[in-house]
Amino acid sequence: MLGRFFQVLRDDPGRIPERIWGELLGLRLAMRRNVIREGRVVIIGRPLIDIRKGCRLILGNGVMLTSKNRGYHINMPSPVKLFAYRPGAEIRIGDETRMAGCCVNAHKSVVIGKRCLIAANCQIMDSNGHDLSFDYLPNRFESIGACVPVVIEDDVWLGINSVVLPGVRIGRGAVISANSVVCCNIPPMVVARGNPAQVIYDYRSDGNDADDAQESSPRADGNR
Repeated sequence: MLGRFFQVLRDDPGRIPERIWGELLGLRLAMRRNVIREGRVVIIGRPLIDIRKGCRLILGNGVMLTSKNRGYHINMPSPVKLFAYRPGAEIRIGDETRMAGCCVNAHKSVVIGKRCLIAANCQIMDSNGHDLSFDYLPNRFESIGACVPVVIEDDVWLGINSVVLPGVRIGRGAVISANSVVCCNIPPMVVARGNPAQVIYDYRSDGNDADDAQESSPRADGNR
């Protein structure tokens, strides 16, 4: 253990305070009544976790929140942000899911499954933030918009800069390519891309079993 400490100190001394911060933040989260940790949570860097009174955050075992640009394979413009502020709002993140520099904004409910990969600068929200208010435009300033839950099932991969809009359900194993905007449901075991995101490849259409998540699928350019 001591030898590993000196190796880290020699190779990347900046990691020491970040690791300490991660452990302290994890302990601090465990002390909050509205944050439930179902096991170990790995925190790298300094995320913004803003869970207001009457809201709840549930973190599964092995969840990793990465907010440190150094060591990440692309540029990360901002830290992980988990934000819930309307009474009753809930964010649930499943076991072993990895999130890097993304934002989750829950007015009602955002559920992210197990073993998901959420890349940098992804935006996931269950509300548009404001009503259209075409009948009286000044109302847009005061409105908060309708809330429709978002569900991201197990083993989903969201590429960099993806946007997931209110009411969306993304099926198990689906891959969303970089810079896509998801505004309607995406079936399981597919690759989708574009604005709006559309299915460009269906793993099951090749006669594969949807339960066989170990088989390879075509490369989705720039996903991570």
